[in-house]
Amino acid sequence: MKIEIWSDVVCPFCYIGKRKMEKALAKFPQKDAIEIEWKSFQLNPDQKTDTSVSTLEHLAASKGWTLDQTREITANVVEMAKSEGLDFDFENAVVANTRNAHQLIHLAKSAGKGNEMKERLLAAYFSEGKNVDDFNTLISLGIEIGLTEDTIKKALETGAYENAVETDIYESRQLGVRGVPFFVLDRKFGISGAQADEVFTQTLEKAWSEYEKTNQPIQMTGSDDSEACNINGDC
Repeated sequence: MKIEIWSDVVCPFCYIGKRKMEKALAKFPQKDAIEIEWKSFQLNPDQKTDTSVSTLEHLAASKGWTLDQTREITANVVEMAKSEGLDFDFENAVVANTRNAHQLIHLAKSAGKGNEMKERLLAAYFSEGKNVDDFNTLISLGIEIGLTEDTIKKALETGAYENAVETDIYESRQLGVRGVPFFVLDRKFGISGAQADEVFTQTLEKAWSEYEKTNQPIQMTGSDDSEACNINGDC
C-alpha cells in the first residue's frame, strides 16, 4: 500500500508530521508492505533565497512582529518538535527557495533513496542552518545518502526533475491540497497536518482494511485549523 506525502522542506509541521507517521508505521504489523512516496509542494514558490537573514528574522519582517514576539509565537512549534525528538533552530535557519531541494528528492527517489534524502534535507534546514538552495550544499547532502557528485550536478544543472516537481504540484491542486503536510493513504484516505498520534494510527489501520478496494474518495481527517502550513506561508 502506498502513502503519498505532499510537503515542503521548510515546513516545520511537515517534519513533525513525518515523525508522527513514522511512529504509527513502527508499530503497524504490515509496515513492511507500506511504500512511502514524497511529493513536492512549495509553500512559497517565489521565495528568493537570502542568506543575510535567518528564517526567524524573515518571519518577523513579513508579519510585522518584533523578534521577541516571533520567538514567543514560534516557541510552541519548537516545543512540539522537541516532543518528537527534533531540534528546531529558527535563529539560524536560512531563508531559501526549495525548488532545487525538491529536484534533489526526485533524483534520490529514482535511486530508491527518497526518504533518506527528505530526512537529510529537513535536518539540514531546521537543525543545521544549511542553505537548501545552494548547489554545493545539495551535492554534499546527496553524497551523504549515497548519490554521486556527477549525477547530482547533472540533474541540478539541467533541471532534469523540474517537470516531476511541477507534476507533483499540479497533482496537489487536483486533490485540493491547500496546506502541508498532506498524507494520502492508498488514494482513499487523507490526513491534513501534523495531527495527534492516534489519528495517524487509526487512519493507517482504516486504509489498510480498505486496501483491496478501489475508486473510493479521499476522506479527510482533521479540521482546517490543524497544525499545518498553508499556501500563504502561514504556519
